Amino acid sequence: MLLREATLKDVPVIARVHVDTWQTTYRGIVPDSYLAQLSYEKRERGWEEILRSAKDTQQFTYVAVDALGQIVGFANGGLERTGNPIYKGEINAIYILKTHQRHGIGYRLFMVLLKRLAQTDIHSMLVWVLADNSACRFYEALGGQKVYEKQIERGNTQLNEIAYGWMDTRVQFGY
Repeated sequence: MLLREATLKDVPVIARVHVDTWQTTYRGIVPDSYLAQLSYEKRERGWEEILRSAKDTQQFTYVAVDALGQIVGFANGGLERTGNPIYKGEINAIYILKTHQRHGIGYRLFMVLLKRLAQTDIHSMLVWVLADNSACRFYEALGGQKVYEKQIERGNTQLNEIAYGWMDTRVQFGY
């Protein structure tokens, strides 16, 4: 599995992975009507903007490419988006196609984001995860501590979202 920084040419595939992963991961958590209205085109516009403004927003995106040259997952992170005084970095997204989950790709993407944050002298971070998402166990296994909780709305449904935080990634991961 190759991990590399995403380019604008990757936008259509990142958008497909994003939508497809939402539709499999969040089925039964987010209303089906909300999942059904997700579109590749809308996500393409969003990802194009994210990649075009990456330097200004200090975000970075990596893709996971399988042996056949297909993008099967991606991760995005950077500066924490709200100016949190404790957690300076944030993982905004890690999504992997269902067929490629549970093969260590998420861990590798997590570590590349962690390393990239460390290169900018950021050693604390958080990630927001829907409380009913099985990814909670992934972040807990990586030592993430529940530090915040909030309600968000998706498809006219209130959902719990949990923030997992790492106070000092140098201690836990050596970065």
